[in-house]
Amino acid sequence: MKTVKNIALVFLFMICTAPGVLAQRQMEFLSRGLVAVQAGRDSVFLSWRLLNSDAENIAFDVYRQTGNGKSVKINKKPLTKATSLMDVAPLENGNYTYRVKPVKGGEEDTFVFVKKAEGNPWFTINLQTPDKYSPGDIAPGDLDGDGDYELVVHMNGMGHDNSHRGMTDPPIFHAYKMDGTLLWSINLGRNIREGAHYTQFLVYDFDGDGRAEVVMKTADGTRDGKGIVIGDSTADHRNVDGHVVRGPEFLTVFDGLTGAALSTGKYWPPRHPVNENPTPEEMKQIWGDGNANRSERYLACVAYLDGKRPSIVMCRGYYTRAALAAWDWRDGKLTQRWLFDSDDPATDNRAYRGQGNHNLSVGDVDGDGCDEIMYGAAAIDNDGKGLYSTGLGHADAMHLSDLDPNHPGLEVFNIQERFGDAGLNFRDAKTGEILWKVASVKADEEGGDKGEGPGRGVVFNVDPRYPGNECWVFGAALKGMWNAQGKKISETTPNTCNFAVWWDGDLLRELLDKNMVMKWDWEAQKTAPLMIAEGCTSNNGTKSTPGLSADLFGDWREEVVFRTIDNKALRIYTTTIPTEYRFVTLMHDPVYRLSVAWQNVAYNQPPHPGFYIGKEMAKLPKPELKLVKGSAKK
Repeated sequence: MKTVKNIALVFLFMICTAPGVLAQRQMEFLSRGLVAVQAGRDSVFLSWRLLNSDAENIAFDVYRQTGNGKSVKINKKPLTKATSLMDVAPLENGNYTYRVKPVKGGEEDTFVFVKKAEGNPWFTINLQTPDKYSPGDIAPGDLDGDGDYELVVHMNGMGHDNSHRGMTDPPIFHAYKMDGTLLWSINLGRNIREGAHYTQFLVYDFDGDGRAEVVMKTADGTRDGKGIVIGDSTADHRNVDGHVVRGPEFLTVFDGLTGAALSTGKYWPPRHPVNENPTPEEMKQIWGDGNANRSERYLACVAYLDGKRPSIVMCRGYYTRAALAAWDWRDGKLTQRWLFDSDDPATDNRAYRGQGNHNLSVGDVDGDGCDEIMYGAAAIDNDGKGLYSTGLGHADAMHLSDLDPNHPGLEVFNIQERFGDAGLNFRDAKTGEILWKVASVKADEEGGDKGEGPGRGVVFNVDPRYPGNECWVFGAALKGMWNAQGKKISETTPNTCNFAVWWDGDLLRELLDKNMVMKWDWEAQKTAPLMIAEGCTSNNGTKSTPGLSADLFGDWREEVVFRTIDNKALRIYTTTIPTEYRFVTLMHDPVYRLSVAWQNVAYNQPPHPGFYIGKEMAKLPKPELKLVKGSAKK
């Protein structure tokens, strides 16, 4: 591996070992994504995207226009390092238009910045939150085709976990432009239960028209963004406990711009392979319980199963039966590509039963240009057949990336929600070979835990002394930190085990928990806050996850979206810390973009790219992408 010194990098991405041989992936065209935020009384921080389509040696000029006056170039020499700039000048309060322009042609962009006496390093999106609801998980997508993201927000009402009884409010979804314009509202109705494990929503351009669609499980009484009801508006399939165990189940593709239902079909995988309205006894035979606990746990993801165009993958179950259905949205038609079922008697899929997590991940792990689905302790190949099963069982957290630069290909870090010999485990993503593992400790052993095994686990590059990403978990008496090769490097466990973002200017990742971004001080063995989002709060109870973390605009570093405490607005926080490095926007890396698409699923997990960022990183070829422009409809 070639060591990176303190020089600017142009980091170009890799899909596989021979990218020139494989077909281009259809992905969204993005604008330059220029943003400006106030970093101090006399300083404005500017940042913009480096695109997959840019030449390696591209250079930029930045201009500032005061009011309606003339534009003035504010950089002395063409910018060839970071795609960011601190404009230090005693500017009066008022409006300024910034423009970033490639020196030799290419995508350029403008941004209108309003200088105030007290500016803030965030953007506010005012919401029309329904009464007694709060903004929850968020997914970005270019809904109008202009090259910039809009946000689809799951508005949470009163919900219940699958294991709990009780009626819930119907799930509601809103779509917002960055200026706060509400594009539409979709109400899933009383026959879709509210809770973290029920409604998984995908926002992605599935048909290649340059505008994202929204895909969700629907039911009788769902009302689309135009007010049209799907199915029977009078039907009420809830039982006395508030669970929905009968009635038709649908899969609907919605227009991302209008919220109109474009196509609705029968949802797969079903509750029961034969009976649409199974009895509790029939459900118990398949799922292990008859009260709609295990059967109503859903996952979803986007995957390029043919290597060229994205497919919809809807999943049901992981404690016992695990079933996945792949769909294509092409030319206005919704068609099923394949169905995988661990309990299909015609297959040898039984080893995949009970291996799923409360989350999943997607990436091309075998180098054929097509995506595989990391389904907890197992993997499903792009053709809908099992790739491998480790047999380690269910867990709450999992991470896929090039976690160890010394090991070829991608790796998976996983945990184990039971006491066993693989409390934390590190595997080869292609073969499933366990590279190393650490046992958890039972309660009756010295120093043991009274729980059920580690409940949380993360892997981030936070310590520059070791190649690769460092790992740690919460629970099961597994104290300390391990490096990517399985060596224990610290007896201290960081006080957070949640999300992470690239925030400051170095190549290490920062930690994100509750409403804070923190730096791990590897010398003092403690965290130090870098940013506290005052007046904001996190989502999902004790999970304390943000509404969204992703590289939404600006340079390669990530933004964080929180809801305000009063639930009336979102705030998008972006860094104002200078950096020496420049990378292609993370959203043009296939693994990272798909991570953002599944981030809202069940127990939210942070996104990872399909490559390693750190001082040991190597220069890689860029992926072959076909960037699709939309019609820029307003």
